[in-house]
Amino acid sequence: MNITIETKYLDEVSVIVPGVFEDGRGFFSETFRADQFEALGLPTAFVQDNHSRSMKGVVRGLHFQWGPPMGKLMRVTRGAAFLVAVDIRKGSPTLGKWVGVEATAENRRCVWAPAHFARGFCALSDMTEIQYKCTGIYNSKAESGIRWNDPAIGIEWPLSDVTVSEKDQKARTLAEWLASPDSENFRYSPRT
Repeated sequence: MNITIETKYLDEVSVIVPGVFEDGRGFFSETFRADQFEALGLPTAFVQDNHSRSMKGVVRGLHFQWGPPMGKLMRVTRGAAFLVAVDIRKGSPTLGKWVGVEATAENRRCVWAPAHFARGFCALSDMTEIQYKCTGIYNSKAESGIRWNDPAIGIEWPLSDVTVSEKDQKARTLAEWLASPDSENFRYSPRT
């Protein structure tokens, strides 16, 4: 059972599909294998697992953390969600560009987004559960968010009637983030 990269967006956001064995009893899938992730150029040093449940129409995000940097591997384990990642690096040629992927428990798509991408999702089913592996331990003193509906980004959310937390409603715009000293933690540097 091989884990494969189905698609890559913005050169760094990967849609990953694990191999699956199905029979009359159900299925078995390896959702993470360090050796296969390493061979695909994906991270292997995950230090925290998170699990969230949301009702249909809940939008969470766009969240990120710089100290320590926290990349996320997101997957839907119940229902369906629209998973989003936005490049927030100063000087990046893809600054403010976003990726949206519909992931379901059935299609088993996972989305990897590095720490310099703000991430979020919209729950598309009555009960949606998302699990994500993180490359950094949560630190409330070095985390922030970008407003989910910032017109400068223009994410095309699949639902218009949504529920958003007060914290996410008050998040900064991309322009406000870029004007803050903290944004220096995510500066684009071309690969050599």
